[in-house]
Amino acid sequence: MLFWIVAAALTAAVVLLIVPPLLRKPEGAAEERAAYDLEVYRDQLGELERDQGRGLISEAQAAAARAEIGRRMLAIADRGKGNAKDGAKGKVPPARAPRSAMALAALLAVLLPLGTLAVYGKLGRPELPAQPLASRNLDHERGGPPKNVLAAMDKLKAQLAETPDDPQGWAILGQAYAKMGRLPEAADALGKAVALAGDDLELLGSYGEVLISANGGTVPDEARKTFDRVLAKDPTEPRARFYAALARFQAGDSKDALERWSALLAESHADAPWVPIVRTQIAEAAKALNLDPAKVTPEPLPAQQQPPVAQNQGQNQGQGQTEGEDQQQMIRGMVDGLAARLEANPDDVDGWLRLSRSYGVMGESAKAIEAARKARERAPQRPDVLVAYASALLSAEPRSSKPGPMPEEAVASLRQALAAEPDNRDALWLLGLNAAGVGQTAEATDLWTRLLAQFKPEEPEYTLIRARLESLKAGG
Repeated sequence: MLFWIVAAALTAAVVLLIVPPLLRKPEGAAEERAAYDLEVYRDQLGELERDQGRGLISEAQAAAARAEIGRRMLAIADRGKGNAKDGAKGKVPPARAPRSAMALAALLAVLLPLGTLAVYGKLGRPELPAQPLASRNLDHERGGPPKNVLAAMDKLKAQLAETPDDPQGWAILGQAYAKMGRLPEAADALGKAVALAGDDLELLGSYGEVLISANGGTVPDEARKTFDRVLAKDPTEPRARFYAALARFQAGDSKDALERWSALLAESHADAPWVPIVRTQIAEAAKALNLDPAKVTPEPLPAQQQPPVAQNQGQNQGQGQTEGEDQQQMIRGMVDGLAARLEANPDDVDGWLRLSRSYGVMGESAKAIEAARKARERAPQRPDVLVAYASALLSAEPRSSKPGPMPEEAVASLRQALAAEPDNRDALWLLGLNAAGVGQTAEATDLWTRLLAQFKPEEPEYTLIRARLESLKAGG
């Protein structure tokens, strides 16, 4: 009831502010009009004298014109005296507004309250209870993540507190923090994922990019080392090549940066999404070395036909893209370009492995498994290929809080990898997880003991594996 009282009072106040001015005739309008007319007639008299002086009109014409102007001035003076007498006698009629203004005022007085009620009846929610400030989700109202996302992140953090050796969980948490703009926390989570996952090139690249963003666009030493690790495994990886060159440029080594960017541009197709920014950086490095950018900028390779997915994404990109959307487009372009090159050169086993990892990071599990399968078909005895195929199969499995058996195909691939390389760390770890999940404690203990022997006590992996072994002995 209080709401309706306040609403009615506010509506009445608005009506009172709008309608009365429309019903009143402006005060002093007649006097102002008379004064204006008199001033005009005085100007006409002056003009008449000037015309007569120049001989433009005769004396008789001038006299007639003066008489007419004088008559009009007297008429104005008589109206003024009449109004003054009526005012003294109390007979001055009230000033009235024009009929159009009166009609508009009446219309507003009726339509304004009715229109307000109609709009509120359609859009309003009077039955909702009051929302005190303490009970409102202010982060969501300000454009922050919704409550269900925050709840999912809290749940993931609780799971990671219990099982801190889950690289995929840390990677997901880090990516979520990055999208929220919480870059230091994203770098911390992705750093833990990198420490657990080893040489996952996509994860290393994401970690390096977050470090750069958290540092305001300057490549810190940790990010430079991260991208150098990527290039040690894959010297052709374009994102790592770009940022490694940027690190040299920011450190003052413009010559090395120019050589790196020039090589990257010369080996990229003209329609690659990173080509424009590489051209810009080459120009900056050339200016720093007092060189002509046109002479040191190589031509890229001819454009290649992009897959339909990449074309559709390119068409959907509009003006005003956010920085996060630009990065996603760049990553998608790199992945699509790699897939196109592998179709032309399908014997590149390492390329299939990179493509599988890329699809896995992007959440496209089916494509990740297919790429890993093609790598296994071409190198069926390579332990890293067998482990990558098993990892792709495991990534497609739904997450569960309760340990259980792994897919038989994944276990078979891991056992084959371990047979080819008895000290393979990934195979020992994953097979140990599978054995522990199905209650085969002795096998899990044996596998993890063999894995523990490969680390030094001061290394973080040693502490993690030791804790899992103690948990097995305690029956956990």
